[in-house]
Amino acid sequence: MGIGRTPSDRVRTGHSRRWLLRAGGLVALGGATVPLTGCDLFDRDKEPPAPDALEPLAAEALALEARYRAAATAAPALAGQLTPIADAHRAHAEELRRVIGRPAPSGAPASAGAASAPAPDAALTELRRAEQEGRTNAARACAAAPAERAALLGSIAAARATHVEALK
Repeated sequence: MGIGRTPSDRVRTGHSRRWLLRAGGLVALGGATVPLTGCDLFDRDKEPPAPDALEPLAAEALALEARYRAAATAAPALAGQLTPIADAHRAHAEELRRVIGRPAPSGAPASAGAASAPAPDAALTELRRAEQEGRTNAARACAAAPAERAALLGSIAAARATHVEALK
């Protein structure tokens, strides 16, 4: 017995130095593998995320923008009326993409070329029909959406209804 030690000082805590070193090593090893899981090292069989319910509405907004731009190119007299609506559809598509959290898929939406563009009156009729269909789609999406998305979708549906009126 050393100086100042009593038999009660020799009470064991139940953990040896060897046990503590092993535990520390395991903790260090576990801490080193956690960042590897973020690098997709262990998640090779993971499925890609499912498409967002707003994807079709975002694609539709881009397609409507393309139709407006094509009609404005084919009938320059309508450009002043159609360009702001095309810009609104572009803004809707960008905001929907922001909410979805993914960029637009590569490839431009198909649009009618200037050579096959209808006469101005027919172009307005086609755009009005497309806007009515788009308004219906946006209203359905709004009714089915969670609260945090409903305001945006309601705004898009209202804007499309306004576009229908502006085309009369």
